[in-house]
Amino acid sequence: MSQHNEYRRAKRRRATLDIAVIDAMTDQVVGKIGNLSESGVLLILGAPPCADALYQFRFDLPVGTGRPLEVEVGAHELWQDDAAAPGQVWAGFRFIDVSANSLANIRQWVEQPGSDYV
Repeated sequence: MSQHNEYRRAKRRRATLDIAVIDAMTDQVVGKIGNLSESGVLLILGAPPCADALYQFRFDLPVGTGRPLEVEVGAHELWQDDAAAPGQVWAGFRFIDVSANSLANIRQWVEQPGSDYV
């Protein structure tokens, strides 16, 4: 990505492991992370989310052999599209509420050496 585009969006790290995302309101796994930045997340879901809805998500980011980084965010659904796999949906969410601790954990995970960026 050129330096010119850096201001437009935060660095997004692709998830190379399955990171389950839990709806904090229902305690149900709703999908997994496709990629993550400090400002939003791309999820792979088994069912379409409600369009333009607000969600409270919880997930643990793996960091080597250490304790996973806990994150809880308020997110707004921006878009969705059918994925290549039958029954799967891609959906983009913008974070609207992130605690300082969760934001620090996201930044630490995104900036890990050897990360794969979108």
